Amino acid sequence: MEMSNNISFYTSDEVKDKILGKIGTPRRDEYEVQLEADLLRARIGNKVREVRKTLELTQSQLGNRIGVKSSEISKIEKGRNITIDGLARILHALGIQADLDLKEYGIVVL
Repeated sequence: MEMSNNISFYTSDEVKDKILGKIGTPRRDEYEVQLEADLLRARIGNKVREVRKTLELTQSQLGNRIGVKSSEISKIEKGRNITIDGLARILHALGIQADLDLKEYGIVVL
């Protein structure tokens, strides 16, 4: 904690320690896992958008290729509603071989 003109400043880790508990406690670990999952979904969604735009496709056009509405593509690009099946269909529609081309697009599958 840092003090400046009687105002206390806390790091994000200090705040998380206080509210969620220290690293290694169940609540904090659950938070960290969820945060990583959220960040991964966001990265995947951003890459889907980036590749779609590179291929000069609209959300509607991509949606038509996989049989969903453009609103579903929008949600996926925002990191919501991403399923393995849906991602596989999108990758196929974009012409990306999941086992070979993902690294080229900045997606790393562990």
